[in-house]
Amino acid sequence: MKNSGNEEMVQRGQKAPGFAYKILRIFTVVHPDEALTVFLLTLNVFLLLTAYYILKPIRDALIVEEWGANIKLYLSAVAAVLLIFVVKIFSRIASKFPRQKLITWVTLFFISNIGIFYILHLSGVGPRAMGIVFFIWVGIFNLVVIAQFWGFANDLYTEDEGKRLFPLIAFGAVFGGFAGGIITNWLVDPLGKFQLLLVSGGILGICILFTWIIHQREIKRIEAKVSKVSQEEKLKVEVQEKPLEKGGAFQLLFKSRYLLYIGFFVLLMNFINTNGVFILDKVAEVAAAKAIETEFMTKFYASFYNIQNLFAMFVQLFVVSRIFKWFGVRVAIFVLPVLALGGYFFVSLGAALVLVKWVKAIENGADYSLVNTARHSLFLITSREEKYKAQAVTKTFFHRAGDVMAALLVFLCTTYLAFFSIENVAMVNVVLVLIWIIICILIFQEHKKLSAKRTEYVEYMKPGEK
Repeated sequence: MKNSGNEEMVQRGQKAPGFAYKILRIFTVVHPDEALTVFLLTLNVFLLLTAYYILKPIRDALIVEEWGANIKLYLSAVAAVLLIFVVKIFSRIASKFPRQKLITWVTLFFISNIGIFYILHLSGVGPRAMGIVFFIWVGIFNLVVIAQFWGFANDLYTEDEGKRLFPLIAFGAVFGGFAGGIITNWLVDPLGKFQLLLVSGGILGICILFTWIIHQREIKRIEAKVSKVSQEEKLKVEVQEKPLEKGGAFQLLFKSRYLLYIGFFVLLMNFINTNGVFILDKVAEVAAAKAIETEFMTKFYASFYNIQNLFAMFVQLFVVSRIFKWFGVRVAIFVLPVLALGGYFFVSLGAALVLVKWVKAIENGADYSLVNTARHSLFLITSREEKYKAQAVTKTFFHRAGDVMAALLVFLCTTYLAFFSIENVAMVNVVLVLIWIIICILIFQEHKKLSAKRTEYVEYMKPGEK
């Protein structure tokens, strides 16, 4: 009788797989020596998204209650302009600090901001005045902190490893979004909006601890096998401890057709998404005017996010890994455009509250699960600087550029077009999705070329194969 896998490992002098491996292998192909790091990364991003989805319903409630859906959209455009400067600052900081210190200082900066908002609240600053600044701040926080996490994850894994493990790590993000909505619904009445900020800040502090644990674990794991691996692997410890090379994020992006296509992919995706958010906000605004329940808007957004994240968890757990395994990342990027095309076509025929709610929930759910995983996986074949800097600029500037275009569209329509309606915005989205699909085709072609070149390089660098 053959020995089990665990017994064979013990006979070879290796440790038997731990608890993390036994759990994670149910969901994806994971190797025993990868399991703990993958589990910690999944828990880390779970906590990051939990913190964000405590802040997000508060942000949306404050701005829509005090200023309305139109102002919310225009402020997204303001955030996009500010992100040009944020990206430049981030690039300079990233060139001076190792990855673990970079993540630590950036996260501590945002935690300190949360403390400032809470102090302003205690000082008597009203929600109307604070709502504008808080809305812009949350948008910047989300994009920068999440982008640097995925840069960290990309830095740890090769393309093949990422294809196996990213769907599982991304599930942590989706589950964190669901948990954040649940926590907000539970605690907003007994604690109030601003006390929840402190809860979010405390969770972010725990995330810093996880970053250091993961970093130290990976460095020690590589050092432990230095004598058994190639010279290329021996240099990996030194490389990962160093700051990034100097150079602007925008320069990296505009030198690469592939990265530029990803930028336009993100821009169009968020242009369409923001138009959809505007549609949702308008129907929610009408409903809020008729409601008598206290904290109606906070609870509405928290419950809506719960629906989208529940759908996203289902997709992440049962669909994403299978699409990656059977079709790959190049096919995965087409799924959301196809869903959005059908959804907004039906909304353009009549923007009923229930229809808009479910179309937006499905769109967001697919975005935050399958497309989120695919988008980050696209960077697995890029350089280390591109993983951090170029990914940050696509996740920040191009993301918010979509907000600017959506704001401009709504401003022009509401100001100069008498026939403007929610259905018209949905029809614009239908046209934009068709353009988005063309960008997906271009990314498909470039990824195929770059992946083939990378494979040729790896084969060439194998010992004795020159």
